[in-house]
Amino acid sequence: MSFKLEQHIAAKTEMHKEVSVSESKGKKEKFWNKDISIFNNFGDKKKERFYMDMKVLLVAGVDLKSAIEIIIEEQQKDKEKVLFEKIHADILKGKSLAESLKATGKFSEYEYFSIKIGEETNRLNDVLDELMKYYADQAELKKQIMSVLTYPIFVFAITLGLVYFMMTSVVPMFSDVFRQFGAQLPPLTKKIVYISDHFPTYATIFAVVVTGIVVVIYTQRQQEWFRKSMSTVILRIPKVGQLVRLVYLSRFTQSMQLLLSSKTPLVRSLELTSQMIKFYPIQVALNQMVEDIKKGKTLHEGMSQFGIFPQRMLSLVKVGEEVNQLEMILDKLSDQYRDDLKHQTKIIGKLMEPIIILIIGAIVGVILVAMYLPMFNLSNVMVQ
Repeated sequence: MSFKLEQHIAAKTEMHKEVSVSESKGKKEKFWNKDISIFNNFGDKKKERFYMDMKVLLVAGVDLKSAIEIIIEEQQKDKEKVLFEKIHADILKGKSLAESLKATGKFSEYEYFSIKIGEETNRLNDVLDELMKYYADQAELKKQIMSVLTYPIFVFAITLGLVYFMMTSVVPMFSDVFRQFGAQLPPLTKKIVYISDHFPTYATIFAVVVTGIVVVIYTQRQQEWFRKSMSTVILRIPKVGQLVRLVYLSRFTQSMQLLLSSKTPLVRSLELTSQMIKFYPIQVALNQMVEDIKKGKTLHEGMSQFGIFPQRMLSLVKVGEEVNQLEMILDKLSDQYRDDLKHQTKIIGKLMEPIIILIIGAIVGVILVAMYLPMFNLSNVMVQ
């Protein structure tokens, strides 16, 4: 669904000549092509669209109160209308946009502090643009990760179904034939038949184990020992560990760049970034870096204590601090990690397809070979 802005901004267009015709046209076209539909889960994609639309409306000359009213008119979900109506009511009471968003409980301290700085420094449009880009990147990142994971999960489910069918239908059928002939079965066939005969028991054990793992993950996911252990295991997995590391390095550099560009103090930027990034190694590093910087250390000195940060990043951050261009360095690093992440997800996606096919082929092949081996032996006996 697109916004219908003509009746809202036509009267204000002449009052804002500083917005060029070409710039307004380009932004409007971008705006019309966007679909604003805030679902119950106010996630990254929805926040991207919200910040984009707020920025376009404000640049077009619509005041803050009217911009929220326009957004309210376009909502089709009652929950989203209630959300924006609450924001609108708070703004009418004299609260700032930052305070109004924070009061809803749907926006993080990270967003609140960034928007607050933007309002205080008269750079709200720039902050909204940076937040839009940030959440656009986060949404794209989740999309890339899901595209890599969807295929293996789907194939894994199909494999389980296929194995279940073969063990409960195909193998028992062959097993009955073998018993009728009374022939001596090869060791591989005996093992497959045994597994088939006891398959319900094994399936129950498998289900219990999987359920237990899910319960442990759900109940212990916030515990320090679990987060530390899981992050250590994940980082040691070939390719996957590298991908996860890139994900969080990208988030770290992008978050820090946004906050520093909003003139947020370095210590406060690290604290807010720590609230955004829940990956244990980076969160521990950020908390320690805050303490180190308070004691007089530089950012790169604090980062150098932790192996999660690559040497190239440390060198560039050091240069950025020395020449007072830390924001620019972090922005370039963020772009680099984002590109690397896209490249790595494509590689992993291409690698996983043949590996999964080989695994499925091996499972099915072993079962079929086990079933046909006795037939080959029987045919040899008949020929002799």
